[in-house]
Amino acid sequence: MPEKDYYQILGVDRHATQEEIKKAYRRLARQYHPDANPDNKEEAAARFREITEAYAVLSDPEKRAQYDRYGRVGSEGQGMGFDFRQADFEEIFRDLGFGFGDLFETLFGARRPRRGPRRGADLEVELELSFREAVFGAEKEVLVPRTEICPDCQGSGCQPGTRPETCPACGGTGHVSYARTTPFGQFIQTRTCECCGGKGEYIPHPCSTCRGTGRVKRRRRVRVHIPAGVEEGMRLRLRGEGEAGERGGPPGDLYVFLRVKPDPVFRRQGQDLYCQIPISFPQAALGAEVEVPILEGPDRETKTKLCIPPGTQPGERLRVKGKGVPTPYGRGDLWVEVKLVVPTRLTEKQRELLQELARLSGEEVKAGEKSFFERVKDAWR
Repeated sequence: MPEKDYYQILGVDRHATQEEIKKAYRRLARQYHPDANPDNKEEAAARFREITEAYAVLSDPEKRAQYDRYGRVGSEGQGMGFDFRQADFEEIFRDLGFGFGDLFETLFGARRPRRGPRRGADLEVELELSFREAVFGAEKEVLVPRTEICPDCQGSGCQPGTRPETCPACGGTGHVSYARTTPFGQFIQTRTCECCGGKGEYIPHPCSTCRGTGRVKRRRRVRVHIPAGVEEGMRLRLRGEGEAGERGGPPGDLYVFLRVKPDPVFRRQGQDLYCQIPISFPQAALGAEVEVPILEGPDRETKTKLCIPPGTQPGERLRVKGKGVPTPYGRGDLWVEVKLVVPTRLTEKQRELLQELARLSGEEVKAGEKSFFERVKDAWR
C-alpha cells in the first residue's frame, strides 16, 4: 500500500485525468493557502504542504507511474522525492491571485537564496460602479500606490557608472558553511550569508534615489476598461500593473474588485432587469397601455409602451424582450412587476360606482363613515 494516498489527499479517482488533478489542486490550494487562513495559519500550512506534495507527484506522468507501482517516489531519506520546478505552481499561484512570494518559503517556512529575476507582487484595489456603469460598461481610473523601477539606476540599485560586486563573505555563493564537531563526528552546517542575504553580491555604491533597492514608491492612475454586464464581487485582472519585479523580473498583476451601487428603479438578476409600475384597478381589470422606463445606456433612460392585458393580477410580471443586460451572447429581458395602487380618496361619484360594482358582483362592502360636513350637506339636501 502507498505510504500516503495522494489520490485521497486531492479527492480524485485513481483514474483521474491530468486536468481533473490540476482542477482539484487549484480548489484545495485556494482553500488551504496560509494567506487565506490568517486565524489558523499553522494547520492550513500543514494541509497546504500535503496537497502540494500530492500534486507535484501526480502531475508528473513518470512520478505518477512510479507512485502507482511502488507506492512512493524517490528512495529512502530523500524527502518528498520531487523537484518543485517541474510542476506548474507559478502559473497556478498567479491565476489564484495570492501574493505567494517564494514557493519554497511558503511550503517549508525556510528562505532559499534568490539570485535570479523575481516577479513582482500582485496588488488589489476596489472600484465602485454605478448600477448603469455595471450594466453597460465604462472606462474608469483607479489610483494605485505601487513600487516601480527606479528611473535613475534602472533597477540595478547602483549609482550610475558602478555595478554590484561579489560578496567577500561568501565568495558569491550566497551561503556560508560552518564545521561543528560532536561526539558523533564532524558535521557541516550551511546557512544563508548574512552579509548579502543570499544574493552572492553587494552594492558598494547604492543609488541615492532608491537607496540600493532598485525600486521606488509611486502613485499611478491606471485606466480600467469595465466590460458590459459585470456584477457585484467580480474581479478584473490587469496584467503587469502590479509591483515592479526584482533583478529584472516581470511586474505583478493588478486585481480590481468591483462594487456596484444599487439603483432606485431597477434591480438585476443575471441578464434580466426588474422594475415595478403602479396601475389602477380599472387598468388592471379592463387592460391599458402604459409607459415603462428602460435603460439604453449608462447616461440615457427612455420609455416604451407596455400593454397591460385585461384581468392582470397584482404582482404579475410582464416581459419586455431585449431590454435587459447586454452580454457577448445577447441582451436579457426587462420584467415589469405590476403594482396595484388603491386610491385613498374617492369622489362621491367614484364611491357610488364602486358600490354599484360590488353589488353587481355580489360582494359585501362596508361604506366608509361620512365626515361631519358631509352629513350636514346631506341634511340640507
